Amino acid sequence: MEKLLNEKIEQAVEILKELDIDLWLTYVRETETTRDPSLDLILGTNCTWQSAFIITSKGDTIAIVGSLDVANIKSKNLYNEVIGYVQGIKDDLLKVLNRLNPKTIALNYSQSNNLADGLTHGMYIDLMEKLKDTPFVNRIISSEKIISLLRGRKSETEIRLMKEAIKITLEIFEETSKFIKPGVTEKQIAKFILNQVEQRGLETAWSQEYCPSVFTGPDTAGAHAGPTDRQVEYGHVLNIDFGVKYQGYCSDLQRTWYILRPNETDAPEEVKKGFNVIVEAIDKAAKFIKPGSIAYEVDAIARQHIVNNGYEEYPHALGHQVGRKAHDGGVILAPRWERYGDIPYQKVGINEVYTLEPRLTIPSYGIATVEEEIVVRKDGAEFLSNPQKELYLIKS
Repeated sequence: MEKLLNEKIEQAVEILKELDIDLWLTYVRETETTRDPSLDLILGTNCTWQSAFIITSKGDTIAIVGSLDVANIKSKNLYNEVIGYVQGIKDDLLKVLNRLNPKTIALNYSQSNNLADGLTHGMYIDLMEKLKDTPFVNRIISSEKIISLLRGRKSETEIRLMKEAIKITLEIFEETSKFIKPGVTEKQIAKFILNQVEQRGLETAWSQEYCPSVFTGPDTAGAHAGPTDRQVEYGHVLNIDFGVKYQGYCSDLQRTWYILRPNETDAPEEVKKGFNVIVEAIDKAAKFIKPGSIAYEVDAIARQHIVNNGYEEYPHALGHQVGRKAHDGGVILAPRWERYGDIPYQKVGINEVYTLEPRLTIPSYGIATVEEEIVVRKDGAEFLSNPQKELYLIKS
């Protein structure tokens, strides 16, 4: 973890240079209860009193913390300078700012990216009071671009951890295939999966309330809903959305099964067509995406292929970033809809990890969805997951 956090801090310095921002200030307190998400990338521990974590474009790394937190922060070997205070942080903070004299100070607030919005309103007011009557109060900007790039731009250590999370997820899907049969319920399938997670000493990538999400047959609740008492039946298309968290990093994958009727040896043609259209849409988007791609244009590749084949367009983005959270980073492969704001117009960056997860309804059978993970390399997409190319068939 120390190696990983040092990699991220080094990345932060380079991003500050790239964006021509002098100083990034993460200002927090009592992080055990109110945690700025950025701390997972630049600290990896908690602090108690008002604390300032400073990274500059020149490579300065400075932590200003309550005196009883000093030993813990020093032990992490992340900050070259650790300053402890007793009565209050203001004097030491102003001394450091005066010494560095930054022309821009980026703070963790954002109107569009929740993962870049870790500075609480109360701490913002507190900081502004400390900076009043100084020139720094007029040099404040948002750190949204810094955090979006830092969360999105994965180091090789992060990618190795994510590959392991994906590998484990696919192993659990394989075990789950042996459990699925007519008569079991969505809840029973979910319980089987959660037992597999527990046996491995891991946790799910998001809330167990709907991780895993299990949907069997037509007229299901749809995405982001928990499993129900609905039973698996012959002729159902069944979809599972699931991921694990491994050493702080998440996976997020979906797979689709078909439950063969007693007289069937293969899925009906309309089921195979729907599934194949999903696979083709993913392949087309993966071949199109590269650093500098506009988010909505990637989404449009998959979306148009589905519509051209006679299906309704899916009611969500093609994909999102994955990392320390199942929904991570800033850029989303989203259509130009009001709910996504300016995100669809942003550019895809190198070493960002995305899901590709179109869906479509196969009338009378259920919903077909496949979700893969890719990392965007210099020359295009590299699949981190082993793509599902064929329906998983459950024999009676």
